[in-house]
Amino acid sequence: MLNQQTIEKLYAMRMRGMADASPNNRKIHKPRNSASRNASALLVDRQWSWRQNRALERRLRDARLQGPACMEDIDFRAARVWTSR
Repeated sequence: MLNQQTIEKLYAMRMRGMADASPNNRKIHKPRNSASRNASALLVDRQWSWRQNRALERRLRDARLQGPACMEDIDFRAARVWTSR
């Protein structure tokens, strides 16, 4: 993952302290090996995905859908009535 993407995700998740303290973001300290950068980027990406999945689950639960829905079940052949305003 790119350093800038990691930093943007940290700011989006309101983890400003981690973003500011991140070795990827600091100009003074640069890690000697890429393993530490990759590990922190993977942790941030995992947290980001977890939060996104949790938000999606909450939205689906709050939608109270009547049954399982999928894109293939939509009937696009139905007649549409267009009105001009």
